[in-house]
Amino acid sequence: MAGERVDLEQRLTELEVRLTFIDDSVHALATADAEQSLRIAALERIVRDLRNELATMRADSSHDPHDEPPPPHY
Repeated sequence: MAGERVDLEQRLTELEVRLTFIDDSVHALATADAEQSLRIAALERIVRDLRNELATMRADSSHDPHDEPPPPHY
């Protein structure tokens, strides 16, 4: 009976250690997920801004290359 109690206590201690490790891992993953979400949002803003800038540049230089005269060697 005493041996069973010691075995049960060891198993319980091992489970507590595992649970602590799992809790730490979940916390680390949640933190990493939050950081990645912030980075993705920042990158999406950068891409949106670059697209707007490109559209503005295209609108400012709204000349058609086909309207240009041919190069001199033609």
